[in-house]
Amino acid sequence: MTNVLILGGTGWLSGRVARAWADAGARVTCLARGGRPAPDGTELIAADRAAPGAYDAVAEREWDAVVEISSTPEHVAAAVAALAPVARHLTYVSSLSVYAANDVVGADEGAEVSAPLRPGEEYDYSRAKAAAEASVRDAFGDRAAIVRPGLIVGPGDPTDRFGYWVARFALAGEEPVLTPTFEGRMAQVIDVDDLAAFLVGCGAEKRAIVSNAVGDPMPLRALIDAAREVAGHGGDVVEADDEWLVAHDVQYWMGPRSLPLWLPSDMPGFATRSHAAYSAAGGSLRDVRDTLRRTLADERARGLARERSSGLRRAEEEELIAVRRGRD
Repeated sequence: MTNVLILGGTGWLSGRVARAWADAGARVTCLARGGRPAPDGTELIAADRAAPGAYDAVAEREWDAVVEISSTPEHVAAAVAALAPVARHLTYVSSLSVYAANDVVGADEGAEVSAPLRPGEEYDYSRAKAAAEASVRDAFGDRAAIVRPGLIVGPGDPTDRFGYWVARFALAGEEPVLTPTFEGRMAQVIDVDDLAAFLVGCGAEKRAIVSNAVGDPMPLRALIDAAREVAGHGGDVVEADDEWLVAHDVQYWMGPRSLPLWLPSDMPGFATRSHAAYSAAGGSLRDVRDTLRRTLADERARGLARERSSGLRRAEEEELIAVRRGRD
């Protein structure tokens, strides 16, 4: 039987990876703090990764595959040092954020990455992922796959970004919904279950690759229109330009009082990354409407009007629409 160690395994993505490995017949162990349960049929080892000896229990075993997702460089460096002698392969889940710039349309894995974060420097996510990648390469060499996902989407997403749109259109029904203007805006997503399957494949086949993990680039308008169609929205769409939204304290991308997935127009390479390596390695890409339908079912179960990590509250949106229409 294949022995697999998930460093994590109780969160959204890592839990799905643990479940996918278990479904493939592996014996799965999750190393995590222990505040949340691991998937059924897997073993949980509780450990604080910041504490000395965090990896002692797992460094005593041999592993066919390890999956690491942390963006804390010190945790990754300690883990790979402890596990390199006992693990045949490691898959590291990095991020498209590791790249230094978003100014080239269609850039592939050869694009420049950020300078690795050094100990004692102020935390920066891009540089932290770069430092973690460097530790993985140093410890595992050609026994590692480095996977750089873009925006991970689907049921259960704790960031509330992708699900905002299909949930908002469903909640609004026949009433208006506020959107940004779409000229030149792109979107590029990866379904969480497609990504989990790819990560399992990397470990099972012992792939030595660096790969973006993203879907096809698509106009943001096309994604929003698809969300509207899936939700059955019959109201108006009220567009507002960047200057107006920023002046009314609406935030880009994510977080409270934001319009998720909307970014400034001066990032032409964002959401246009190449997925040629992912596809060549067997990565699957389902239709975005399938992801939207599954996401909407999850949003309905959690409550369309619930408090969200990202997006406008419906009352905030209605107020902005009233102001916008008053100006038009």
